[in-house]
Amino acid sequence: MSETKRAYRYRFYPTDEQSTILAQTFGCVRFVYNDGLQTRSLAYAERGEKLSYGDLSARLPHLKQTYPWLADVSSVPLQQALRHLNTAFENFFAGRARYPRFKCKQQKQAATYASNAFTWDGETLTLAKMKTALDIHWHRALPRHVKPSSVTVSKDGANRYFVSFLVAEDIPALPIITSMVGLDLGLTSMVILSTGEAVGNPRFLQQDEKKLARAQRRHAKKRKGSKNKEKARVKVARVHARICDRRRDYQHKLSTRIVHENQVICVESLAVKNMVKNHCLARAISDVGWGEFVRQLAYKSQWSGRTLVKIDQWYPSSKTCYECKQVVDDLPLDVREWTCPACGAWLDRDINASKNILAEGLSVSACGGSVRPVRVKARQATTQ
Repeated sequence: MSETKRAYRYRFYPTDEQSTILAQTFGCVRFVYNDGLQTRSLAYAERGEKLSYGDLSARLPHLKQTYPWLADVSSVPLQQALRHLNTAFENFFAGRARYPRFKCKQQKQAATYASNAFTWDGETLTLAKMKTALDIHWHRALPRHVKPSSVTVSKDGANRYFVSFLVAEDIPALPIITSMVGLDLGLTSMVILSTGEAVGNPRFLQQDEKKLARAQRRHAKKRKGSKNKEKARVKVARVHARICDRRRDYQHKLSTRIVHENQVICVESLAVKNMVKNHCLARAISDVGWGEFVRQLAYKSQWSGRTLVKIDQWYPSSKTCYECKQVVDDLPLDVREWTCPACGAWLDRDINASKNILAEGLSVSACGGSVRPVRVKARQATTQ
């Protein structure tokens, strides 16, 4: 058991006064973030100077003198915005993300409050500059006797408000079991397990595609800048939110079940960012959400004491015969079943791939590197 930082997210319903304060806070946070991004970019482009978080934080008092309305909100979320900007640059220089972009009003809005900017008594939460507590919908219990280290308040495109509590929690590891599984990610079936089970792909985007198209057409016909345009935009955002929520719920339930049922989980490393460049499959790949599903498997495995092994993305799991390890030269996507030319085994494309992923994952875990499949022809050549 180890102490892990975990976020608990709840929806809340602000009063008119709280909505006004939050709108001001979101606007100030966005302004400070964009100003820091512009200042840091210009400093490097014009003078070659690399500004740090401390340099931008020292400019904040002067920024408040120039724009007095920044003092109307708590200063803690403004400082946190500069910390988030610094983290964004660190991720960019480490190659984990692209260059930071400016925030806009139409995107998701968020503000982070440190422990000195909110009051928490174990049941109610009151943010700085607010007189009343937030009306939070507690759909699950928050760990007792634990004070959150920070609280993040956010508003999505559908005008829904959420609050996220970051707490340090001792998460007990699950009992050790002997079962292992390989996962082949697909489009017809979202996940194919090496046990032979195929988990279907609900295609949530396709289910609401007509409703989304109708809402987008109505939004496009409204006059720019009008109130009807904003109302239509919210309706489009609500359809997107419904699709996203259903997909995320499905992924959470499936990933939790796989982690609870298996000690070792082997998956393939997919370059989703490159795969969506195929305009014929981009929508289907984005709808199934492979990247988010693997991310959930990763952190849930770490929390539960499980082992997640990612194999090389170039490993030919579909082209390799699981029985004799023969690798065929070509296997088109429309071929779902094939017969091995070497041993004559009849193979289901997806189940065969999941079994190979499990075998390769176990060899990677044991040997510390990829073990290339052995061709039958190569073995025959060495024996002759």
